Amino acid sequence: MRYQTLAEWLAWQETLHPNRIDLRLERVSAVWARLHPELSAGALPCPVITVGGTNGKGSCVAYLEAWYRAAGYRCGAYTSPHLLQYNERVRIDGELASDTALCDAFARIDRVRGESPLTYFEFGTLAALDLFVRAGVEIALLEVGLGGRLDAVNIIDADVALVASIGHDHAAWLGDTLEQIAVEKAGIFRPGRAAVIGQRDAPTRLRERAEEIGARPLQLEQAFAWSAEADHWSWRGPDGKRHRALPTPALRGRHQYDNAAAALCALEQLGARLPVPVTAIRQGLSRVKLGGRFTVLPGPPGQPTWVLDVAHNDQAALALAENLARVPCTGRRLAVLSLLADKDARAVVAPLAGLIGRWHLGPAASARAMPLHRIEAALTEVAAAATWCSHADLEQALAAAAAEAAPPDLILVFGSFVTVEAALRSACVAAV
Repeated sequence: MRYQTLAEWLAWQETLHPNRIDLRLERVSAVWARLHPELSAGALPCPVITVGGTNGKGSCVAYLEAWYRAAGYRCGAYTSPHLLQYNERVRIDGELASDTALCDAFARIDRVRGESPLTYFEFGTLAALDLFVRAGVEIALLEVGLGGRLDAVNIIDADVALVASIGHDHAAWLGDTLEQIAVEKAGIFRPGRAAVIGQRDAPTRLRERAEEIGARPLQLEQAFAWSAEADHWSWRGPDGKRHRALPTPALRGRHQYDNAAAALCALEQLGARLPVPVTAIRQGLSRVKLGGRFTVLPGPPGQPTWVLDVAHNDQAALALAENLARVPCTGRRLAVLSLLADKDARAVVAPLAGLIGRWHLGPAASARAMPLHRIEAALTEVAAAATWCSHADLEQALAAAAAEAAPPDLILVFGSFVTVEAALRSACVAAV
């Protein structure tokens, strides 16, 4: 074994490949074939649902995981990135993979990879797949890390592929237009298999690409739909199947109905192989959890409310603004914002400009952190009435917001997974 601890393995993986991202499948496919030669190319021993998209991927996986677990199936879920610990990325029966299990998987991969310089994400993907095979999971849920067509999870042929939404993000890798991005996202579709599209106004190229390869496109408002009442909602599927009087999703926001409806469509495509009773669907909707997606932490008496959200692109910022406007606040709304350098600061700030009166900016502890002058320029352009204060780091920004806020105020922390991670580790938020 090359290393003894998970931290050592991960630090080494960061240095193994000269590029942090290398969107090609040849190397990782070859290593996977050597790791599990007993498996057919592109196959796992169980059904697979692969989930891609710009936003909503994590939510869709969370719903599916909650439903399959409530139905009693042994479920494996692979997601990224993580919030507090790497182990969050690999879950089996709802339990995080242990350090030992991950280290053992990394050692097995290292023994068979030869001279292939795998990336950090490729190592993690192979480890997750290896652990799912060894655990004998009955359903595998794979979240795309970046794009779809050339993402490492795409070495596995999905029985059902779900693209939650298409928006602007990762332009350097996926393209500048929504149509270009749609082609990359559509790469997870497979001929003859369901291609669920969870966005009613998705770029036309997404559906066209599904049809070109012979997949079965199932799009929101065309093949399936939902309708909501005050305290419940209903779903209609592509075959006329209906689920009525479902409980409101535990994840907040009206956009979560779109995510839940798309995930439910994916679930039903495997209904003949893995039937899930409506009781499990109801239970999963009520119990589903997903950290960092509009997490509201009401403060104790004398303390402000904190809201944490990983929103870092225009689509996510719009959803965040809609949710924030619905949270009662008799005081001011303050924001702590930190972004990574490849994001569009103006597009992230603009939807929230009318809701936030005071901003605290601080760079995250990451080599990829956006310089503060870029965020300041965005605020100057789209939030001229707001005031802001820049700090040496994100921890100081969090502390300053906490010190400034009064009991009726609300503090929003958003901008990336790194930003929310810093908040969760901060003494200011930990005290809530």
